Amino acid sequence: MILVFGGTTEGRKAAEVLEEAGTPYFYSTKTGEQDIKLHHGTVISGALDREAMRAFCLEHGIRLVIDAAHPFAVQLHHTIATVCAALQVPVIRYERIYPPRDKDITWIDDYAHVPTDLHSLLATTGVQSIEKLKWLEKEGVKVTYRILNRESSILLAHQQGATDEQLCFYEDNDMPDAEAILLKESGLSGGFTEKTEAARKKGMRIIAIKRPTETIYEGGGVTVNGQCSMFNVPLGPMGRLRSITEQECSTVNGPYGLRRAVEKLLPEFYPLHSGLTTGTCATAAAIAATIRLIEGRTPSEVPVLLPDGETIHVAVAYGADYASVTKDAGDDPDVTNGIEIRASVEPSDTFQIIGGTGVGTFTLPGFDFPPGEAAINKAPREMLRANIKADVRITISVPDGEEIARRTFNLRLGIEGGISIIGVSGIVKPFSEQAFIHSIRKCMEVAKASGTDRVVINSGFKSERYLKALYPDLPSQAFVQYGNYIGETLKIANELNIKNVTLGVMLGKAVKLAQGHLDTHNRKTVMDKVFIAEMLDEADCHINIDDITLARELWERLPAEKLSPFSRVVIAHCYDYCVPLLENGRLTILLIDDNGTIYEI
Repeated sequence: MILVFGGTTEGRKAAEVLEEAGTPYFYSTKTGEQDIKLHHGTVISGALDREAMRAFCLEHGIRLVIDAAHPFAVQLHHTIATVCAALQVPVIRYERIYPPRDKDITWIDDYAHVPTDLHSLLATTGVQSIEKLKWLEKEGVKVTYRILNRESSILLAHQQGATDEQLCFYEDNDMPDAEAILLKESGLSGGFTEKTEAARKKGMRIIAIKRPTETIYEGGGVTVNGQCSMFNVPLGPMGRLRSITEQECSTVNGPYGLRRAVEKLLPEFYPLHSGLTTGTCATAAAIAATIRLIEGRTPSEVPVLLPDGETIHVAVAYGADYASVTKDAGDDPDVTNGIEIRASVEPSDTFQIIGGTGVGTFTLPGFDFPPGEAAINKAPREMLRANIKADVRITISVPDGEEIARRTFNLRLGIEGGISIIGVSGIVKPFSEQAFIHSIRKCMEVAKASGTDRVVINSGFKSERYLKALYPDLPSQAFVQYGNYIGETLKIANELNIKNVTLGVMLGKAVKLAQGHLDTHNRKTVMDKVFIAEMLDEADCHINIDDITLARELWERLPAEKLSPFSRVVIAHCYDYCVPLLENGRLTILLIDDNGTIYEI
């Protein structure tokens, strides 16, 4: 059993990650006032001191603790560390992501260090900090406290001596006028950047209380602040790139890292385990090779910054002139599972990425890069650039790549000589058909349990981003990824009696769905140019598509005035096959192009 200490954005994210397993767990908050709906988790509320926490862990057989509490909850962190050390229960610390410290901000270590040369101050440090700031009022500083607009917070503010005139609320749209603002270094998820930007627009002086510099678990990990100029990775206490010990791997700062840590420490919690994309493997190998080139060190693991901003740690090995990663696809039936991906690095005047042996070459237009370029897609290239700030020449190679590529659709797509280095999120979620459909069902059940009046199903990271912008008021649980199993997902929605379903689909899958292929995976079906030509004729659009490789090339070839007519034809065909599967609900189909433009009938 897992126990999560939440009540924060990270706690909510942790719950979302655990819900994917369909396995019971506990979620603890101090006040119980966080609005969170769980399908498999049980919420417990109330502060737990050392003895109460110990008793709870023993009574409920807790085998793993996730500490996703607020970074300033130092006492809670130490209590968790002490109890878990005594019970020999591993801890995963879900840390926040912090922007670099701005030199224009006044950084202080404690409330006692707030400057007194102020006429007025807006304090956004929480209702618990009011009594710690009352001394400023005696110094003649007019202090306004911004708190949550809820009865318990207002009562506590009054108990600490704040008057109604001194209170304002986060729900108010406008930030009150003051000479300066005081806030905690709360990280990206705590709205630190948004608060400081709003204060700058008002010309306010910004004073920030530094977060605790270290979170130490007895016998466990240490989160150390710092950043290297050439790598977007943590620094060790001596300012050098540090290798990450096994204990330190228990510190994560995002959902993918959390899932992988849970899979490692409590393997049975998830029916299937996640893996790494070829892009992440190539990036990790390149980071390791660059560290060896520049620092002469060979760490056994390196931190990799993923596209979502979080950092995970990947095991690496070394050869005579390269670093390598053995691809772990988890429980995904991927032909690239177990392959070795190598990176060699040389000094250069510019940053370069080269494809070596076993990495394919684009031979047809329609990809992220022109024919003749190495088949290393845009997302992995961006990962390499984001992680490595030095000017080096990186050569990615895959010793068995050419042989493995024969078992893929690469040749049909116009990629010759090896495999593609791909991946959007950096992580591969398990793709066993039965297990994947089971996970979709769990996600749909969670979506329904959230109380949302609409569930938005989508293919993955990119389309979901556009759809979340279209439906900003829906909870995160309302967005469910179908992967390729559109038909199965709609059947599940119908069985669960979900009344409103939005299906977001990009053109590559849409042209397959329009022909009646409810499972759009490349192993089951490929793009049919003859059928696409028929839909173009139906839209009265006459263009030559004989040489297209990917359906998305149509967006570039279609005249602007034909984009909407063709999109309506595609969507209409999709409706023909999808509507019968949702007898109990109403279906909306949205076609999304590569730039996020959305088409509907």
